[in-house]
Amino acid sequence: MPQVVARRLQGLITRGEWKPGQQIPSQRVLSEQLEVSRASLREALQTLETLGLIRSEPGRGTFVTYGQEVDRGPELRWRYADSFSLLDVFQTRIMLESQIAASAALVAEGEAVEALVAATDEMQRGWEAGDLVANVEADLLFHRIVVGQCGNRMLQVLYDNVAGLLTETQRQPIPRTRTERMAESLAEHRALIAAFRARDPEAARAAMAAHIRNTALSAGVGLAP
Repeated sequence: MPQVVARRLQGLITRGEWKPGQQIPSQRVLSEQLEVSRASLREALQTLETLGLIRSEPGRGTFVTYGQEVDRGPELRWRYADSFSLLDVFQTRIMLESQIAASAALVAEGEAVEALVAATDEMQRGWEAGDLVANVEADLLFHRIVVGQCGNRMLQVLYDNVAGLLTETQRQPIPRTRTERMAESLAEHRALIAAFRARDPEAARAAMAAHIRNTALSAGVGLAP
């Protein structure tokens, strides 16, 4: 439900019904207008803020930032900063997901590999259509499929326990992602798919590590080789 709400709100922004710089209605008003729970609405708004479509300003309200100049400074706003740094989370991702990818490459079924292809294609379509919510949801699905194929229940449980943090780093770089970087990200997904088809665990490990390292750079975080 939160992602459905996020897409509805994104539509109001991209269609120009909510204009750049405009203050959007309060959560109470929006939840009544959309007939959704406040919890689903809050999560949807958090997604849109991470994607750079809106910005919440304490004491003032929430404003549309879509179409405005993106701050490409070294740091992005990180909603979990009080608990873990972006560096902490990207380091965890590269350790955990690289091993998951290596394990999955040995056992992934053909149907799952085709699902990875479909998710990557949907990710590309979302980007080309300017549908950032669809783009990110396809990216999240891609990584979830990889986790589901790894064949190691403990790795899957470890991933699930921190999934909220890990997946937020997939949304985090989007506001300053250029088309060239998105093309690279799609190519990195396809390199991982090729490793799965070859049942090559080390190629899969390297492909996932490179992908996460490059995503971290997009978020302003450098990871050691």
